[in-house]
Amino acid sequence: MIYKLILTLRNARYRDGRHSKKAAVPTICVGNITAGGTGKTPHTEMILRELLAGDRREGSNVAVLSRGYKRRSRGYQELPLDASAYLFGDEPAQIKHKFPGVTVAVDKDRIEGCEKLAGGGADIIVLDDAYQYRKLKADLNIVLSDYSRPVTTDSLLPAGRLRDLKTRLYDCDAVIVTKCPYVLDDSEKQEAATTLGYESYDPASCTAVRGGRSQLLFFTQISYGRPEPVFPAADTRYIYSKKLVLFTGIANDTPLGQYLSDTYKIVEHVHFPDHHKYNGCDMRRLKSAMKHNPTAAFATTEKDAQRLRDLKKMPPQLQERLFYLPISVEFLSDKEHEVFTEKLMTI
Repeated sequence: MIYKLILTLRNARYRDGRHSKKAAVPTICVGNITAGGTGKTPHTEMILRELLAGDRREGSNVAVLSRGYKRRSRGYQELPLDASAYLFGDEPAQIKHKFPGVTVAVDKDRIEGCEKLAGGGADIIVLDDAYQYRKLKADLNIVLSDYSRPVTTDSLLPAGRLRDLKTRLYDCDAVIVTKCPYVLDDSEKQEAATTLGYESYDPASCTAVRGGRSQLLFFTQISYGRPEPVFPAADTRYIYSKKLVLFTGIANDTPLGQYLSDTYKIVEHVHFPDHHKYNGCDMRRLKSAMKHNPTAAFATTEKDAQRLRDLKKMPPQLQERLFYLPISVEFLSDKEHEVFTEKLMTI
């Protein structure tokens, strides 16, 4: 109740817009109301791909700004090509490695960060996880909600996983329901929209209505790529092993576990906290799992791979059998993709 009161007072302060300001260039915010696990980073990457595709924004200089959660550096920093998760955070490092031509910066002060990026030539900025940073008003706010754990059925911390008021879902420009099953018909989408508190949903326009106000509503699914080596010393023959040890340090690894279980027998599944910084003790634990399963491959997430590369003493036996699965997101229909892209191009 105390947390809810604080959030309510904070929301009242910023609702009229007098205490917020826009950046000098257009900004797109990718955020959520849940404390992790909705897929902000792969959706940020998807938006980058759309902005950079072909001649849709010919001549544009796209940049990404993140807080850089749990990073060791301070202040405004632009990531180099060999950016480490330790210094800059695992999510910004992952984005920089996948989009080397894009300027990726970290700054706790998003207003300062936008000013410096705009001053450096950026003409559109994607804000990774800035929905709760109310001092900056984005030109397009996109909020993510997990299909299996809708915002409206969850509770505020510490009873649940919500870090903001449920009603904040209706303040954004577009909502994306993430981690959906591979097939959802229109009636199932309508049911999901109803669960989120909307009175109606029109799949033709991707529009949901609540209290006379319309919002764009989309549905996406996770897509995993072929396992990739975390280290150059990896032996790709382990990819074809029948057994797998899975270990992760993310908020929700259930979809990954389900996907891998279709191909492998997961003989051990080790959970670490979200954004976990790996150390020697963790490596000894994994080496123990390797001794018990000498023919098994080891798999982890794309974000975990960024942190693992910062380890100075990674056992060679683990390096040769350690892989990660690249992750991306896709819309459930071509129409949703079309409407979403059109919205991005208006910013």
